[in-house]
Amino acid sequence: MTPLLSVENLSIGFGKGEAVVRDVNFAVRPGETLALVGESGSGKTVTCRAVLRILPKTAQIRTGRVTLNGSSGGLVLNELNERRMRDVRGNLVSMIFQEPMRSLSPLHRIGNQVSEVLWLHRGASEKTAKKTVLETFERVGFPDPERAYSSYPFELSGGMRQRAMIAMAMVAKPELLIADEPTTALDVTTQAQVLGLIKDLQKETGMGLILVTHDLGVVANMAEQVVVMHKGRVMESGAAEPLLKAPAHPYTQQLFNAAPSIPAAPELAEPLPEDDLILEMKSVSKTYTMRAGSAWKPDVLIHACRGIDLKLPRGKTLAIVGESGSGKTTAARIALAAEPPDPGGEVWFRPDPSAAPLAVHKMTRAERTAFQREAQMVFQDPYSSLSPRMRILDAMTEPLEIHNIGSREERRDRAAEMLKQVGLNADMLQRFPHAFSGGQRQRLSIARAMMLDPRLIVCDEPTSALDVSVQEQILSLLEDIRDRMNLSYLFISHDLAVVARIADEVAVMRQGLVVEQAPPDTLFYNPKHPYTKALIAAQPTPDIERPINLKLVAQGAGAPDSWPEDFRFTDTVIPSLTELEPGHKVRCHV
Repeated sequence: MTPLLSVENLSIGFGKGEAVVRDVNFAVRPGETLALVGESGSGKTVTCRAVLRILPKTAQIRTGRVTLNGSSGGLVLNELNERRMRDVRGNLVSMIFQEPMRSLSPLHRIGNQVSEVLWLHRGASEKTAKKTVLETFERVGFPDPERAYSSYPFELSGGMRQRAMIAMAMVAKPELLIADEPTTALDVTTQAQVLGLIKDLQKETGMGLILVTHDLGVVANMAEQVVVMHKGRVMESGAAEPLLKAPAHPYTQQLFNAAPSIPAAPELAEPLPEDDLILEMKSVSKTYTMRAGSAWKPDVLIHACRGIDLKLPRGKTLAIVGESGSGKTTAARIALAAEPPDPGGEVWFRPDPSAAPLAVHKMTRAERTAFQREAQMVFQDPYSSLSPRMRILDAMTEPLEIHNIGSREERRDRAAEMLKQVGLNADMLQRFPHAFSGGQRQRLSIARAMMLDPRLIVCDEPTSALDVSVQEQILSLLEDIRDRMNLSYLFISHDLAVVARIADEVAVMRQGLVVEQAPPDTLFYNPKHPYTKALIAAQPTPDIERPINLKLVAQGAGAPDSWPEDFRFTDTVIPSLTELEPGHKVRCHV
């Protein structure tokens, strides 16, 4: 069979430097999925951008040939003029980018941006395009497609924006889809549904897929062919089944060893102590008012959190797990006093066992300043949490300057010490953030959060954008710092394998409610709630013999009124969180 896309002897360089991608060869057949696997900086994304000729101006394709054998005949893409390439991009070949906020216009509504593909390449009318886009939005997992259509990018969560990017790439049904880490910002249930959607579309249209990923679980579920890249070269390639079962190259074996997974057998843990709590949330709810799309319609109330009760013992890790839009980050922001809870909600913080608890929900200005020294946050996106205009030294010492701590030399020494704590060198202080890799930037974010010597750190998806080997390093670092400095973590994540490793207690959230709560050894091996079961079933594993059970995922991730009767809830009837056994709470009708 003639390949849909063939890449032969591709080499790419920047400026006058050495080639960053050297002699890369692969081919994708119609309806086939080829996975490009490797760590950040291995050349995967540059290779894919070369196919669509959307490389930076300083980059050149030095050698090689990229040929597309689609419905328009054989096209040598690296020899086409720019006008002809515009007909190819988005029409014959589409690409899903990793960072949706950079790829979506902040000035245009989501629906218009996705519809534009159909207007330009299909000549569709506005009415026809909207109908097609709404159908695609529903298939990629938008709970309210109409609302998403009329929203701006900043009004959606990171996971929702990524769904919009996926819809934009797939709405015109291209012959080849290049997906660059398409599911890193998505929760596991949505990831499973999106991967299932891409598979369905491949069956319907014969679309080829190049899947750029560092998640070997996704590779095992999706790929027929695998190409492993490292430092711009192909280390190993071949059919997925033999390569995943018995990787030959040491680098591929290293990737497998670093991949996180839920342990095969539970490790029995002691119940968490409740006599020394650093943080307690009582009856915390948060309601937002969203403007209506029309002046004649009433505003819409969004219940981000509803009646949350959580306790975090000192020196422990409480993980909050759930899909995008479930209220995880809102709960974390309320815990840090970045958002006030609705009336009746209480947040209590006790920095020392002997100190009186501080009412976070009604602090004075002086109390807030003191609280900010004790509680810090590590954000999901290390790219946007560090100012590109500030040297690392200035970014690190800024919290000390704000709180008027130490002299200039003492602040610099503290910054150098924190860099060493996270495995970086003090001579990096004069660099700017763009000089660091994604994993190094996340280490810098952790170091900055530690500058004030806090007692509590809120980690909001701190490893979701990292490849597996860097993720392993960051998790080890967080565990080491926690144990060494007796820190407490409120850990927000959608990755159950990460949570299984780091958490002492797990709370599962759905639509603003905690639906199940227990220690990891209970939650992962004796789940009761259908949504928890869906989260576990949706977790991809690097084992080709254990595909994701999409039926179980769809049932638990579906609407709450479709769940078994014991767990069903509506806006007016919500069952209480009931303790079924010591330490194991489930939201159900008893």
